[in-house]
Formats: sequence, structure tokens, C-alpha cells
Amino acid sequence: MKPSAKRPAAWKLTDKETARIHTLLRGLTDTKEADLMKRCIQHGRISTYDHVISVVRLSFLINRRMHLGAPEPELVRGAFLHDFYLYDWHENGYPGRLHGLHHPAIALRQASRRYRLTFPEKNTILSHMWPLTPFAVPKCRAAWIVCLSDKICSSYETVVREKSFRC
Repeated sequence: MKPSAKRPAAWKLTDKETARIHTLLRGLTDTKEADLMKRCIQHGRISTYDHVISVVRLSFLINRRMHLGAPEPELVRGAFLHDFYLYDWHENGYPGRLHGLHHPAIALRQASRRYRLTFPEKNTILSHMWPLTPFAVPKCRAAWIVCLSDKICSSYETVVREKSFRC
């Protein structure tokens, strides 16, 4: 979809929903780790920060519009922290191979060091690459929603090479 194209109103976040997301992200987006995520590339030219914000917004929208009932605080926090691994995996200093397989566990470890996480938040972070990581299965609504949203956003960012979900 071209940036100038109009989304149907039902699939656009309202100002009130955007404000709710900002409230739920308070304490996560204004940190030195968030600043680092802004400098690390995720897909194409998209930063890790822009990617997780797109996943947050799409996850929130899917949950609301489809009346799925995932708790919004856990959904939003899990979506923001799903790629909280804090390095640029394109650079030589990447600490291992097979980033796609290993980064969920690294993100969970990094997030757990900095924040008190609930089971749905932990499961969301660890399982967002399912089925590529077959033993880390989504076990709650938030995890399923973020897993789907991540795949949609990642595919768009990789193919179109621009920010994916800016309602």
C-alpha cells in the first residue's frame, strides 16, 4: 500500500487508541535501550525500534477490531519487547549464527534483566518466531497476535523496505 493510500477507517487506529498505546509504552520507549534500538537495523532500512512499534500498533489493532480479548498491557509490552536483543545482527560483532533462531531467547533474557515480566509477556517474546522455533509455541492470545503481526510487518518491511504499519 502506498503511503498516500487510505486505509478503511475500521482498520485505522483512532487518536484515543494511539494515546492508549503511548500510555502503555510509558517507561519502555524513553530508555537508553530504546535509543539503541533506533540505531540498529531490523529489515532493509527499518530500525528495530520502528519495527517493534509497527508490531505494537498492528497487534493492538487486530486485538481491538477482532475482539480477541488479549489484555492490552501485556499485549503491548510483549510486542514492544519481542525483539529486545539490543544489537545489530547485520554487523560483524553479532554474537552468534542463526539470528532468527536465537534472538527470541536473547530478547527474553535482556528484557527479564530490565523489567518484571508476566507469563504472557515472556511467552510473547519467546514464541514470536514460531514455527521457525518449533519448541517455543505461543500459549496465550497476546503471543498468537504478536506472532502473526510480526510476520505481517516483517514481510512488508523486507519486501517494500519501508515502515510497515503507520496508521
